[in-house]
Formats: sequence, structure tokens, C-alpha cells
Amino acid sequence: MLEIAEFISPTPTPVWKLARQAGVDLAVGGLPFDTLRPGEQLGDLAPLERMKQVYDEAGFKLVVIEARPPLNKAKRGLPGRDAEIAVVCELLQSMGRLGIPVWCYEWMTDFNWVRTNMATPSRGGSVVTSFDLDDVPADLTTQPPIDEAALWTNLEYFLKKVLPVAEQAGVKLSMHPDDPPLSPIRGVGRIMRSIENYQRLLDLAPSPMNTITMCQGNFTLMTDDLPREIRKFGKAISFIHFRDVRGVPEKFEETWHDAGKTDMLACMKAYRDIGFDGVLRPDHVPTVEGDSNANAGYSAFGRLYAIGYIRGLQQAVYEGAAA
Repeated sequence: MLEIAEFISPTPTPVWKLARQAGVDLAVGGLPFDTLRPGEQLGDLAPLERMKQVYDEAGFKLVVIEARPPLNKAKRGLPGRDAEIAVVCELLQSMGRLGIPVWCYEWMTDFNWVRTNMATPSRGGSVVTSFDLDDVPADLTTQPPIDEAALWTNLEYFLKKVLPVAEQAGVKLSMHPDDPPLSPIRGVGRIMRSIENYQRLLDLAPSPMNTITMCQGNFTLMTDDLPREIRKFGKAISFIHFRDVRGVPEKFEETWHDAGKTDMLACMKAYRDIGFDGVLRPDHVPTVEGDSNANAGYSAFGRLYAIGYIRGLQQAVYEGAAA
């Protein structure tokens, strides 16, 4: 059955208590970047085990890791990529030993998610993030252009190296979409940006460990019928980011969970219908009165609204079906 999780950073924040108070004890976690000891790498068992222990002691079960070691050489096919890939392989083996079943990764080269305004006015004076292609800074990257064909070639190389390790470890590789799903941006190609390209990913390396992070805010910019696509991908979905937007890939803004372009209830029904049995977490919430926008999209109070909204949908769909 679908369960609600929350992103809980490895370093305690107010969200640690707020999530537990809201009834969430499943953690989507990061990596121990700040607690490595001399001679340790991010993929090693010892630092990951220490990090997991911190979550355990706070009452959280760590079910997804949503952070990546450096991977830009692998994405660009540069010298040194095999060393980066080796760290990923070690990470997957360590996750398998610790019983952490999903690793959320992405194939966004040079820069990750892009927004051009981190405080766009929204409902009642709240603020959200937004994107306008015309406002993307010219110096977003100092790297040379790279086309989509090269990114596909490098992704195939990566998957051939890591997928056998993931299969042996029992850890699902869960590909997050490009954010925004638009290509190119300042000369940098983006390949995880369409329904067709996601099918190409699955066809590239058929395996139950080659899976999808259904980040709804991105996927709803790829299709006019997100519930249909959820049903299409079915068991290939291993992790869900439950959020919404308004607009088109070239120009959009984040929204409150109940105010975007997507039929969220229909999406929840689609997850029930495909028998999704992983975790869903809220993502990119508005910043509200009394909270800080220092980490835009991840403020504390907005998450409480999102958790309550999602729990209501979950109960309506799943308990209603049981009745």
C-alpha cells in the first residue's frame, strides 16, 4: 500500500518533530556529506550506517536516499567517470546491506532543478518558486554545450555498470525527471523530459531495478493526462513526489497542492489501481506566514498542510475502496 514519507535531512531541523507530530515516521534521507571521517567515501557502509542510526534514534525508518555523490563526469563522459561510478556501486551495496530499498537519482548535467524566482506571490500572501525560460541567466553553467545523444550514450554506460550491482543489492534505481522538463537549457541537453524518453529509459535496460521517480510537478508538464501515464508506467514507478504546478515547461509556477493543474484525487486513484506499494512524499511546498523562505520549496509549515491534504486523499481512496 502507498505510504506517506517526508524528506528528512541528515541534520536535525524543526521538520524532524513536525513530521512525527503529523504522523509521518518514514524518512526520505540524504547522504552523510558533512560527517565523513578521514579515508571514508560517501558510498561506504560505515558513514551510511551512522547516518541511518541517527534516523533510527529519532523514530524514523529510512526508506529512500534522495541525494547523489558527484556524478557530472559520468554524465558528461569525462575522464574520472569510472571513479564516480565506483562510489555509486559502493553506495548501492551499502544500501542493500542496510535494507534501504530505493535510490533516487537524476541525469541533469551541470545544474539540477532551475528556478528563476524563488518568491513568486501565491495564495494569501504565501510565496512559491517559479520558472521563466526568458529569465534564465546566461552564466548558468561555464561548461561547454552537450547534446542529448551524448547524454543517452553516457547514461547507457552508467546503467551497464551500476544496474547489475543494484540487482544484486536489491536496491531500485529511481530516475527523477529533469526540472524543468525542457531541452536544451543554456546549451545543456536534458533527456529525462518526456513520456517517450522515460519509456526509452525503461527499454534501454529492462530490469525491475530500473525504475521511475514519479515527480508529478514535472510529469504533469509532459502530459495532459497524468493519471493515464501513472497507469501506463505501473510497477515501473518506485517513488512519488506529490506536488503540482501551473503553466507550461517554458513558464510555470509551483502551486499549493490543491490549486494546480492536476487532478490529484485521480492520481491517488491511479496509484491504488496499479498496486503501488512504495512511498510518496510532499514536495516543493509554499512558504507561509511565520516561516522562512531560506530553503524555498522546503519550508516547514507548508509541509504540514501538504501532509494533511495527502493523508485525506489517501484515506478517501484507499479506505473508501476497502469499504
